[in-house]
Amino acid sequence: MANNITVLVGLQWGDEGKGRMVDYLAQDVDIVARYQGGNNAGHTVVNEFGTYKLHLIPSGIFNKNVINILGPGMVIDIESLSEELEELEKAGISVDNIRVSDRATITFPFHRMEDNLEEDRLGGAAFGSTRRGIAYAYGERYMKKSIQVGELFYPDELKKRIYGLAEWKNLLFKNIYNSNETLDPDKVLQWLDKYGSKIKKYVCDTTSLLEESAANGKKVLFEAQLGSLRDIYYGIYPFTTSSCTLASYAPVGGGLFNKRIDKVIGVMKSFSSCVGAGPFVTEMPDEEAGSLREIAMEYGASTGRPRRIGHFDAVATRYGAMVQGVDEIALTKLDSLSGMKKLSICTEYDVNGKLTDKFGLTPELEIAKPVYIEMDGWSEDITGCRKFSELPEAAQKYVNKIEELVGYKIKYVSVGPERESLIVK
Repeated sequence: MANNITVLVGLQWGDEGKGRMVDYLAQDVDIVARYQGGNNAGHTVVNEFGTYKLHLIPSGIFNKNVINILGPGMVIDIESLSEELEELEKAGISVDNIRVSDRATITFPFHRMEDNLEEDRLGGAAFGSTRRGIAYAYGERYMKKSIQVGELFYPDELKKRIYGLAEWKNLLFKNIYNSNETLDPDKVLQWLDKYGSKIKKYVCDTTSLLEESAANGKKVLFEAQLGSLRDIYYGIYPFTTSSCTLASYAPVGGGLFNKRIDKVIGVMKSFSSCVGAGPFVTEMPDEEAGSLREIAMEYGASTGRPRRIGHFDAVATRYGAMVQGVDEIALTKLDSLSGMKKLSICTEYDVNGKLTDKFGLTPELEIAKPVYIEMDGWSEDITGCRKFSELPEAAQKYVNKIEELVGYKIKYVSVGPERESLIVK
């Protein structure tokens, strides 16, 4: 049976290395479609063109034969998108094959403003938002106040809607936040006109495009942003993103209904990392985390924030793989662990003296203590390995132990950021 419809997802807190895997897998597909999220996280891709940090544009952009879709489940900051398009064009990367769903909704500067006002109001209790306005863009979608990208083609209707939005926002700024900020609807319309004119040519009914392509046997790869544990439904709520990061949401957020998903590939890191607030059971003390953070370049692709670093958490990752329904796993950044004498893997949590292998709700995770097994590390440089048998014995044992604990097959092992630095196990 052909594996024509694949979804690539993160199994942990995000930042697992999905961009490098999409770039690798995109050499053999016809369409890459992002199905959720906005420009609040980035995918770092290293290939023959250089190193790129993508925020909205799918990581299949480096294969000129691939159509890259920004799906209806996304919230799109059209200013950020036009900047990203310009950067790629300047670097000589063709953006002709980008398609933006007319049903995706727009993230506005006033969403960023609200994000800042709320994070500032919360102070020490802030969620650690990227301050890109994503929660507000998604919140308004559910409040039925969002503007769809396709509305750029209906200027009279758009004007009425923006005037109504501005009236509501000004009441909010004044009465909730006691802010002197006011929203001028004409300035919002100017912003829409300026950036809308730059992206209009990419906008279309992407569902018709996907349905037709899939019916003709084309290969589609759905690309997720962030990971299982940041999912709005199944993640460490409320310290989550504002969209569904799960593979089962791909047909909705991507817009493909008459074909089943054939394969789900989950990406997990060989240790744990996490950006933003929320429970993180295996977090290392900073003096220990610092060196690994530097070796592995663990800084947010969108914000540059240093990531929190932890030991591999088999409890969290097994749960992450389960909610994604993965068929196979890609393990990334194994090379970053070279030189560590001992490696710890969390196999259970101690919650008030009771041992559990279940990943619970946030109040339980906040008090959970990790229970570790220890494994030998290795000192060899493994970046040149291209077969599993070429890895040091300790590295092979570490990978096999993680595979056993997580309970799903590891098919790919990444030993470097470049496209070819990959072992197919």
